Amino acid sequence: MKLSACMRDFFDDYLYRMKGVSENSIKSYRETLRLFARFAAEHLSVKVGSLRVEHLRVDVVVAFLDHLEQNRGNAAVTRNQRLAALKSMAKMIRLMYPEYRKLAEAILNIPQKRARKPLVGFLYPEEAVQVFEAVDLKKPDGFRDYTILHLLYDSGARASECAALERDHFDEQQRTMIILGKGNRFRQVDLWPRTTELLSRYITRYRRKPQVRYQHYIFINQRGQVLSRHGIYGLCRKYLRMALPPKRIIHLNPAHCFRHACAVYMLSSGFSVTDIRNRLGHADIQTTMAYIHLDLSRRRKIQDNFVKYTQDLLKQDPKIDELIDWENKQETLAWLDSL
Repeated sequence: MKLSACMRDFFDDYLYRMKGVSENSIKSYRETLRLFARFAAEHLSVKVGSLRVEHLRVDVVVAFLDHLEQNRGNAAVTRNQRLAALKSMAKMIRLMYPEYRKLAEAILNIPQKRARKPLVGFLYPEEAVQVFEAVDLKKPDGFRDYTILHLLYDSGARASECAALERDHFDEQQRTMIILGKGNRFRQVDLWPRTTELLSRYITRYRRKPQVRYQHYIFINQRGQVLSRHGIYGLCRKYLRMALPPKRIIHLNPAHCFRHACAVYMLSSGFSVTDIRNRLGHADIQTTMAYIHLDLSRRRKIQDNFVKYTQDLLKQDPKIDELIDWENKQETLAWLDSL
């Protein structure tokens, strides 16, 4: 059986129809198999179109994984992700093609490589406030950026989840937001009063006019299109660099550090691990357990000032007052110019 036919069954029947895998996962699997097919063809000295399922041997897979590290410079984490994609196809082969069962099980027995766990970089509340203060609300999209930063910290949403938010997902009255996470799983999170007000004001007053096809999304870029996750990463990186010293942001993922900060804040506030997992949308509670081992010796100092900040309404925010005064002056000047 040709490997190309097996791949078609993998993507069309197994991943999409049988498992209902998300589009992002399918893209990742497709990239893995594209790389593997090219490597296997060269490694076995055959054409890509001539590859067969029988070529999906353990020695070829291991050579491919080594190639990723040695020739492409991939880390062990990436190696393990590529192996996971190949194992997923091996599960499909074992299920749908029993004659290749032994070959599939051999691939499934390939161990993952131990990888160094990255440092969980998070923002302390006082640092988060410094990042918020770095935003110039008078600039175009300044209020949008200010709102996004608060929402990332409050909800613990990933950048991709924040980019995909729709207007119908936000309930101002109940102060809730529905977030579509990994695995096409929805979760509902409660928002701080401050975040709720920022979202309401942004949507009604500062949101750019979107193109028709993007009008249901909350966050819009300067071209009238939905703000992408790359755009959110970019604005997070910009304000982190403006607010914090270079040595501090070395180990901070631009958008994910807000997600980690949300988890640490909840842990220091006495929330259970289950509550944190549900808010962040972790499929495995072991992922959430990583926060338990963090040094939270600043726990009491963390909470004293920040709890008040999160519950404050915008009428108590000097930055908002300054923005309103500036807008009023601009309107007055525009009116005088029209006389």
